[in-house]
Amino acid sequence: MKAEPVMPPAVSSVVLVVDDAPDTLRMLCDALAIEGYTVLVARDAIEALERFEMAVPDAVLLDAIMPGENGFALCRRLKTEPAWAHVPVIFMTGLTETEQIVEGFASGGVDYVVKPLKIPEVLARLATHLRNAHVSRLAREAVDVAGLGVVLLDSQGRIAWRSPQAMRWLDEALGPQDDAAPLKHWLQAAVTQGETLTALPDGNQLQAQYLGQTGPGETMILLRQTGPAVDAAHKRLSGAALTPRETEVLSWLAKGKTNRDIADILGMSPRTVNKHLEHIFEKLGVETRTAAAAIASSLLQES
Repeated sequence: MKAEPVMPPAVSSVVLVVDDAPDTLRMLCDALAIEGYTVLVARDAIEALERFEMAVPDAVLLDAIMPGENGFALCRRLKTEPAWAHVPVIFMTGLTETEQIVEGFASGGVDYVVKPLKIPEVLARLATHLRNAHVSRLAREAVDVAGLGVVLLDSQGRIAWRSPQAMRWLDEALGPQDDAAPLKHWLQAAVTQGETLTALPDGNQLQAQYLGQTGPGETMILLRQTGPAVDAAHKRLSGAALTPRETEVLSWLAKGKTNRDIADILGMSPRTVNKHLEHIFEKLGVETRTAAAAIASSLLQES
C-alpha cells in the first residue's frame, strides 16, 4: 500500500540536520526540501552549535554517534541553554539497545528513528513534533497575555526554560544575567520560602511563587507583577473568563497582528477571528480592538 504523503508545513519550518555521513545528509536534505522545509546542515557538534548561534531552528534531526562529541552530549548542551531548550531533538541512530534509547531520552530528545532511515517515517515524526512545538509556543504566548511569567529550573537550580514575559521581568529586576548567582539565589529563595519579592524600576514588585515539581528534577516558579495598576488589569482579565482560544486571539491582537494575520497563525478563517473578537470585547467591556489590546498590553509591558 502506498504511503500517504506528509503535508508540507504551512509556514516554512527550519530543520537542522546533524550527521557526519554525506549520503545521509544528501538524502535528508532532498526529502525535507521537497516537503517545503528550510534545511540547515552540520557535520558535527561544533558546526551544530555554530548554526544555533546564527539561527535557532524549529527542530533538529541529530545523529547519535559522530566523531568528537556525540549526539547525546550535544543534546544535553542544547537543553542547558534557555533560548534553545524548547527545540525538539529527534535522534537518528543505528543503536537499538535499550540503554542507548534511554540515554537519548534522558539527554533531552523527544523521539528517535533507526538507521537505515525510512524517509516517510522521519517526515511523519518530524511533522508531529513540529506541531507539538507550535502548540507549546502558543501556550507560552497565552501565559504571557495572562500577565504571568513561568520559569522552569532543573535539578541543579539552573534555568531550563523561561517564558518571554519571565525573561523581560527578570532582566528588568536583576539585569540580563542569565544564570548568574543573584538570579539563581533569588529563584532558589522562592523554592525554599514559597515565594519572594524584588523591586522593579517602575515602582511595582516582581513576585516569584514556587508551584512545585513538574517532573523528575524539574521545578516550576510562577512570576507576576504586583502593584495597583497591574492588579486592576489582572482583575479585569480574570473576571472576563476568556476561553483558551479567545486568549490566543487576544495575545496576537496585543502584538499588533491584523485579523488576517491571526487567522493565518491560528489556522482559522478571518470571520471566526471576528467572532472571537466580538466575544472578547463583550467580556472585557470594551468596544474597540484598540481598547482590548491596551488591556493585554499593560500586562505584557509593551504599552
